[in-house]
Amino acid sequence: MKHTSKQLLGRRLGAGALAAALAFGIAGFGGKAQATDLQFFFPVAVGGKAAETIEGLTKEYLAANPDVKIDPVYAGSYQDTITKTLTAVRGGQPPQLSVILAVDMFTLLEEDAIAAFEDLVETEEEKAWLTSFYPAFMENSRTGGKTYGIPFQRSTPVLYWNKTAFEEAGLDPETPPATWDEMVAFGKKLTKRDKDGNVTQWGLRIPSSGFPYWLFQGLTTENGAILANDAGNQTNFDDPKVVEALQFLVDLSKKYEVMAPGIIEWGTTPKAFFEGETAMMWTTTGNLTNVRNNAPFPFGVAMLPKKERRGAPTGGGNFYIFKDSTEEQKQASLDFIKWITAPEQAAKWTIATGYVAPRPDAWETPAMKAYVKDFPPALVARDQLQHAVAELSTYQNQRITQILNDALEAAITGRSEPGPALKEAQEKADAILKDYH
Repeated sequence: MKHTSKQLLGRRLGAGALAAALAFGIAGFGGKAQATDLQFFFPVAVGGKAAETIEGLTKEYLAANPDVKIDPVYAGSYQDTITKTLTAVRGGQPPQLSVILAVDMFTLLEEDAIAAFEDLVETEEEKAWLTSFYPAFMENSRTGGKTYGIPFQRSTPVLYWNKTAFEEAGLDPETPPATWDEMVAFGKKLTKRDKDGNVTQWGLRIPSSGFPYWLFQGLTTENGAILANDAGNQTNFDDPKVVEALQFLVDLSKKYEVMAPGIIEWGTTPKAFFEGETAMMWTTTGNLTNVRNNAPFPFGVAMLPKKERRGAPTGGGNFYIFKDSTEEQKQASLDFIKWITAPEQAAKWTIATGYVAPRPDAWETPAMKAYVKDFPPALVARDQLQHAVAELSTYQNQRITQILNDALEAAITGRSEPGPALKEAQEKADAILKDYH
């Protein structure tokens, strides 16, 4: 690989950054800038081996590229990471690169914070690299004919099921529900009650906290609805198909009684699955390694059940390169991103974390072939990509998704019916996005 040295000392963000630097063995630069220094914001939010693996991969890169220094800042959750990034950008001290949610692309563009990769790549090989990722992941990575994010920590929601619970309920343990109707029918058989009528095991758990709009988008996609346009300036929250999807989500608890009423926590859902509180759950493929390591029973992984069609939103984080960097920094950042998303490194990342390797050739590596032969469920999220759509992403994205989340909460808790809740959400979104038409 070709590298150039740069002379800008990497910035630090207090004790957290220093601790991260020490962990990587790269602290103690002193006042001398001897190499190309990159500050790298990384979200450590989802459980598993994310931090350990990113540390190992970065050490491997640094060992092969002594003229580059990387100062990693473990920024917390995705929300923490975008907040810290925007604060740094507005303060004139952005990082050089970061992994941030793919849906935050429009937010970063509005701040004029990120560079288009077409403006950085030069060789035909680099141009080909830009086209090497799964198209479904690129839907949240491009706009206006330019690429602003490179898929890395990407995922889709999938359905996990407890095979032992299926067997006990008289269901085929190898056959998950393929449709909404089957999910309800299976859920009724899987829901257990004690002699007093108290539920001891729910049939299904779809979290409605943390990222409620994301899992809800699984339902809207399956019902044939798209929540926002590609330009990020129009939502379709009051589409009748969206209303129907929200009514179904509410009905899972109130009508069919296969899911606990009220708000269901995102973070505790895997634990509830492990402990037999639910026989099926929807959650990210990013939990795949966690479930594999901790489920005390045989389990299966399946695509989300269909209504009109199969489908799920993509999710997770992209690499971004920030404009307020020297040309040397931008090229060094590009080189690091090219290296860490290459097939061998992408395979290591997927095997360690459960995230979906973002390019087809990663699945052809010997390591990945051995992994999926030993653990076929790893293929489910990859195969679901052919049915996937872009995760909800707009300008003023955090405000817009919060509006939808509030509407979902109102309907789930019974404060509003789905139709009026989504009508109000659409009106609020229209008021915010009218300036972006």
